[in-house]
Amino acid sequence: MTTITTPSGLQYEDLIVGSGAAAQGGHTVTVHYTGWLTDGKKFDSSKDINDPFQFTLGAREVIAGWDEGVQGMQIGGVRKLTIPPSLGYGVRGAGRTIPPDSTLIFEVELLGALYARG
Repeated sequence: MTTITTPSGLQYEDLIVGSGAAAQGGHTVTVHYTGWLTDGKKFDSSKDINDPFQFTLGAREVIAGWDEGVQGMQIGGVRKLTIPPSLGYGVRGAGRTIPPDSTLIFEVELLGALYARG
């Protein structure tokens, strides 16, 4: 597997390349995910509670690393994202779960991608 580093510092690796439509800005995407800190501590997982997460890609509803990292994934694909603090929660962290200046590691599975009807 090849790890790609983007100009923003995001790193991603396609663990499974999907065969469905590619996620694009404006799509409402449905994902399963698991997130870890770099020390291996899991901090969240939609898979553990079997509750897929939906958001509009590119609408800043999620951390910037997700907006950038899910872009271009194909339905059925699984991608590992390594998100630097500048694209995650930065100096503020997130509550007691994610310390300030944390690099985050996510495994994201794209379940669906549809344009919202307006």
